[in-house]
Amino acid sequence: MSTPVEAKPDPDAWTIGRLLNWTTDFFTQRGVESARLEAEVLLAHCRGCQRILLYTAFDEPASEQLREKFRALVRERAAGKPVAYLVGKREFYSHDFEVTPDVLIPRPETELLVVGLLDHAKEQGRAAEPLALADVGTGSGIIAICAAMNLKAAHVTALDLSTHALEVAQRNAEKHHVAERIEFVESDLFAAVNDGVTYDFIASNPPYITTAELAELDKSVKDFEPMLALDGGAEGTTVVERLIAEATTRLKPGGILMMEISPMIAARVEQLVTDSPLEKLETLKDLDGHARIVQARQKGAA
Repeated sequence: MSTPVEAKPDPDAWTIGRLLNWTTDFFTQRGVESARLEAEVLLAHCRGCQRILLYTAFDEPASEQLREKFRALVRERAAGKPVAYLVGKREFYSHDFEVTPDVLIPRPETELLVVGLLDHAKEQGRAAEPLALADVGTGSGIIAICAAMNLKAAHVTALDLSTHALEVAQRNAEKHHVAERIEFVESDLFAAVNDGVTYDFIASNPPYITTAELAELDKSVKDFEPMLALDGGAEGTTVVERLIAEATTRLKPGGILMMEISPMIAARVEQLVTDSPLEKLETLKDLDGHARIVQARQKGAA
C-alpha cells in the first residue's frame, strides 16, 4: 500500500503572508512611512478582521476577490490617499472614530489636549460637575466626544464651519453614546452662538500651518485633507488670533482656553496670549519635548 504524499505548498500562490510582504516592499519603494503597518491595516480592513488576526492566517490562501479589493486600496494609497480615508476610521484616545475627507485625520498630538483638559477638571475638583465646554473647529468630533465620555456631567458645544464635518462628528457622537450631551453648531468660531453664552473650557485644534509650510507638506496631507482645517495664513495665526480675541468674552471667570499649535509658531501664539486680557499658563509639550498646547485662563475666580 503506497503512502500518501503530502502536497507541497505552491511558492507562487498568493497567501495572506505573501500579500503582506509584497505590499510592504511596494509601499517602501514608494516612500510610504510605516509601510508594514499600513499594509496590515488595509488587508485587515479587506478581510473584515482585526489586524492581529492576520498573523494566524499567514499561510491561508488569499482569494481572487480579496486580492482584487486589496489591490484597489493599495493603488489608492500608492497615489497618496491616506489609509484612514481608505478604511474610513482612525483610532484616537483608544477609541475608533469615523473619518472622511471632510475632516482632518486625528493625530496622536491632539491626545495631549484631551489629557490636559481632563487634568484641569480633576485638579479643580470639577470632573463630576456640569461643566460647559466648547470644542471650536470640532472636525470629526474627537475632542468634544472624548471630553463628554470622560466628564460625565459636562455639556459640550461642538462648533465647525463645515456642515459635512459636523455630520461626521454627530455620527461619531452617536456611536460613542454621548450625542445627547453634545450640541452641534455650524459656526465660524462663536459667530452662531448667542451673546452671553460662556464656557468653563474652550478647546481647539485650529488651522495653524503657515502658507509657506503648506507647500512643503506631504501630498497625502495637502492633496487629501481639508485645506480649511489646515491653512493658518501667512503667519499660521489667522484663526488663532480671532479665537483668542473671542475667548476673552466667551470664558467664564477662571475658565481655560487650550489650543493645539505647531511648535513653529509657539512663541508667536504665546505672545498673542500675553498681549490679550487672558492670563498665560504653562504651554504643554509633546513626547518629543516640543511646545504643543498653548493655554490661557480668564482672570477672576472660577
